[in-house]
Amino acid sequence: MKFIKSVLAEMKQVTWPTKRQLRRDTLVVIETSIIFALMFFIMDTAIQSLFALVLK
Repeated sequence: MKFIKSVLAEMKQVTWPTKRQLRRDTLVVIETSIIFALMFFIMDTAIQSLFALVLK
């Protein structure tokens, strides 16, 4: 029971993000994921093309 009481006490001290902050942070994560996915796609395509030219 001591553990649960201490967890509840800690949870009361947490400052939760507002809806606006949460939305902004979520969009940043999604945008960053898309940017990295595109970057990896471009790099992968370039490497495949190089290997195709070398092995041809």
